[in-house]
Amino acid sequence: MAAAEESIETVQVTATRLPESAGDVPADVSIISGGELRERQAQDLSTALALTAGVEAPAGGDAGPSSAVPSFWGLHEFDAFLLVVDGVPWGGAFNPAIPDLDFNDVQRVEVLKGSAPVAFGATSFVGVIQMLHYPAGEAANHAELAYGNHDSWRGAGSIALPQWGDWRHSFVADWEDRRFAVQRESVAAGHFLYRAETPLGPGTLRFDADISLTHDVPPSPIVRDGDALTDRTPINANYNPANSKMDENRYHANLGYVLPTGWGDWSTLVSFAHSDIRDIRGFLRADLTDTGDPNADSFDQHRRIQDAYADTHLTHKLAENAELVLGADLLYGLGRQSSANGEYFVPLSGLVLPPPTTAIHVDETNTIRDKRVFGGQYAEIDWRPLSALDILAGLRLNETFEDKNSGHLDGFNSADDEFAQDESRTTRLSGMIGASYRAWKEGGDEAVIYANYRNAFKPAAIDFGFEFEPDVLNPETADSYEAGIKGALAGGRIAYEADAFLLNFSNLVVATTNADGEPELVNAGGERLKGVELETRFLLTPDLSLAANIAWHDARFTHFVFDEGNGPDDVSGNQLTLAPHILASAGLLYTPPQGFHGSAVVNSVGRRFLDEENEAPAPSYTTLDITAGYRFGRWDVAFAGTNLTDERPPVTQSEFGSSSYHLLPGRTLWLQLGAAL
Repeated sequence: MAAAEESIETVQVTATRLPESAGDVPADVSIISGGELRERQAQDLSTALALTAGVEAPAGGDAGPSSAVPSFWGLHEFDAFLLVVDGVPWGGAFNPAIPDLDFNDVQRVEVLKGSAPVAFGATSFVGVIQMLHYPAGEAANHAELAYGNHDSWRGAGSIALPQWGDWRHSFVADWEDRRFAVQRESVAAGHFLYRAETPLGPGTLRFDADISLTHDVPPSPIVRDGDALTDRTPINANYNPANSKMDENRYHANLGYVLPTGWGDWSTLVSFAHSDIRDIRGFLRADLTDTGDPNADSFDQHRRIQDAYADTHLTHKLAENAELVLGADLLYGLGRQSSANGEYFVPLSGLVLPPPTTAIHVDETNTIRDKRVFGGQYAEIDWRPLSALDILAGLRLNETFEDKNSGHLDGFNSADDEFAQDESRTTRLSGMIGASYRAWKEGGDEAVIYANYRNAFKPAAIDFGFEFEPDVLNPETADSYEAGIKGALAGGRIAYEADAFLLNFSNLVVATTNADGEPELVNAGGERLKGVELETRFLLTPDLSLAANIAWHDARFTHFVFDEGNGPDDVSGNQLTLAPHILASAGLLYTPPQGFHGSAVVNSVGRRFLDEENEAPAPSYTTLDITAGYRFGRWDVAFAGTNLTDERPPVTQSEFGSSSYHLLPGRTLWLQLGAAL
């Protein structure tokens, strides 16, 4: 659904390889226009997805303040969804590269609920987010400069460059320096994107080059003490080592070619990315001692990640009412990391700067070299046997391989050194089938009924933590069922979608604590996600729109027994951690081409539990985001505020710190000057 100033977006390219009306796709697809994102000054996933029913994406988490942890269908996991940028899985065979996302010059964002289409392979279970920038030779043609609270600032620009013959190209650049209420927490990040396209022979050649420079100083998560977060540590204290940082330089390029043939368009895309990462952090221990003895664990990590993606597919028109896509793809990832770990003492008052890792003894060095190859062949058919009936089916043969080499070098006794190798190889089918039926249409009004079944599997993710965890976890699998109705009323001025789902999960990877009190990732036996979501958009006038959404989720373990050192604990039947039953949002957008403009967005998150035992409840909370500005000619002056209620609830469980939780970032305020180029 789009901003009031633009026509409602109807075409998507995420659920199907071919562009198709979102109203015909037998799945829940939401489209957020670039105009709306700029109107709401959405600079991150949390703000961008604020008006998408049933989705939350609180900023921060273990990947740093530049990141986020999206939640779909009640599952709050950093790796359970697929992130795609301009057709490329962003993060490759490892984890979604959210810190490297750039919302500058975005044309639209597409959100698909449920597992990824067969064309994207073994990559997700509960959702797909695809960010699409303007094509080469086009751009938002906009520049902006903004100043914010805590002495923050940012600047950005995008421009369609002058055409060189048939060579169409554009350039996007931005930089930000953000500060937060938490001591020392900061983000300094820059993004640079060059896009080009030109005819080559009978086809079209496309090229993208992207550089992302991210330099975060992370906050400290808050430790849970019993059934609530501790009140012994100030909310804005930072217990990370004095030299803590999360620096990543990521370089990405892709090359694509579309060749018309007698059988249809043959499309090929090849992508490669390289990341250099330095990650220095520390975590308070769960016992929260304050006696001068070590009460925190540190790590100093050097990480290098290389990932590649290749896809080639042929689109063939079988008949006037049927199209077939045949393709093959490959995801390759190689991750290498060395983690020097130690322990240190920091007063809980938060008034003393902790020591740097250079002053902390290295108690152990853990290494990992993980190679992943996810390949497959797929077929997808879109058949319309009747003008009102659309059938979509896909089948994929997955071939995955992982080789993991781990090492533990003891800092006190070399006799305790360990080395291990584990691997996993899987070949299996996955697929989907769905249908949509236009039950009613009159003018701009319509009602489309749809349903689908999807079967998916995904090799378990690794979090590049600091522990020695040599085992390759079991693949995660899921079967999902979805049905809904979507359409338009009032001459097309009201868009609506109601959706119900049921997903049965096996071997979900969850964060827990082992018998030694250390965090670890394990396979949980079984989970069930079910719920109902309603998303609406009312076009009150050509410049004024109202959005209202609500979702009810029930995400539970069906079978999970674990041991934290006090004997087996059976949590079967309990809610998943940080999985609220109720999510609701509402927004008002006023977007005339000149004069006053603004938006207001309210998000409400229901009560949830911090632990698998469901003994530590977290209360519900509500946030308010507002923008207000004035456009005159090519200029625009605007104010933006996020989380104006300054709520600071726990929103993400750390997979590194034992019983630790990241809080929602505090209030942010921005004053921005923009200009059309």
